[in-house]
Amino acid sequence: MPIDIVVDAMGSDKAPDPEIRGAILAARHFGVRVHLVGPEDILRPLLRQHLRHQKHLPVFVTPASEWITMDDKAAQAVRAKRDSTMRVGLRMVREGLASNGQHPHGSPSGAGKAAGFFTAGNTGAAMATAKMVLGMLSGVDRPALATIVPTSRGVPSLLLDVGANVDSDPDNLVQFAVMGHMYAQNVLKIQNPRVGLLSIGEEDSKGNSLTRDTLPLLRALNGINFIGNVEGRDLFNGHCDVTVCDGFVGNVALKTSEGIAKLVSHSLREALKSTVTSQVGALLSRRAFDDFKKRLDYSEYGGAPLLGVRGVCIVGHGSSNEKAIMNGIRVAAEFAYAEVNTGIEAALHSRASAS
Repeated sequence: MPIDIVVDAMGSDKAPDPEIRGAILAARHFGVRVHLVGPEDILRPLLRQHLRHQKHLPVFVTPASEWITMDDKAAQAVRAKRDSTMRVGLRMVREGLASNGQHPHGSPSGAGKAAGFFTAGNTGAAMATAKMVLGMLSGVDRPALATIVPTSRGVPSLLLDVGANVDSDPDNLVQFAVMGHMYAQNVLKIQNPRVGLLSIGEEDSKGNSLTRDTLPLLRALNGINFIGNVEGRDLFNGHCDVTVCDGFVGNVALKTSEGIAKLVSHSLREALKSTVTSQVGALLSRRAFDDFKKRLDYSEYGGAPLLGVRGVCIVGHGSSNEKAIMNGIRVAAEFAYAEVNTGIEAALHSRASAS
């Protein structure tokens, strides 16, 4: 059965055009029903224009009179803008959870209900609104923002937390490990994912007080394939499938990786244009270069799941194009179908019972 996904239609830098185009692509390719949340007077004419040759596609408009910009201070905007696209969209997810007994599998019945939410808007506001509207899963103290990282093995890995929490304690990192394990296993379809703790060396004695205190807790965790400390290079060599760290370290690692990816792409493009010989070589190797670019393209991965909240919330880049929006909707649907949150709660309850 089709599933309902809500999209913040005013989130991205170039909203609402990428959101509308991405919603149409998702409805066409993935069979989902998409609800665009935003001002009707802006969205409806644009949607009619884009759907004029494909009116049968299930893409709808849900009214919201306000939206949170990238320049807004997250905490202040969340409180002040009560009819924001984020709040309205996440309320639809909350209603969808209630109508399905907390298990958003299949299609929520009735208007105003959905199984997942996607935004390419203000990340801080999205996290704060999700915590307020959806609440936290049982056993989870803080949410974690996860991101997909490409590896040399061609199989993606998961890095979390990448910015939801600046400071974390050992129990938070254990919860992140459980959440990352469940997401990698059920959404990324990695059997028995290898979980590593990001540190400055593989030895148990390496790291700061946080990693040294977390290490024995992760070793004692049942049901998790914990492989010990991993280093920064292991993010990309495929050595582990889930890498756990606090949000400060994770955000620095993510932004550094994005900068390096842009540097490599730019340098390669400039080198290939430098001589006639290199230009001929580039033409002959165009398919390989396209594959390389695709592997580094964030739009292929759709967005970062906010793990730990009671519902499905995916956060994309502000610069998301229609392809990234489409894949963000796909990720939200896959997350909802996989019922990851049920597994997270069960694993954390089992840990609490054993301790």
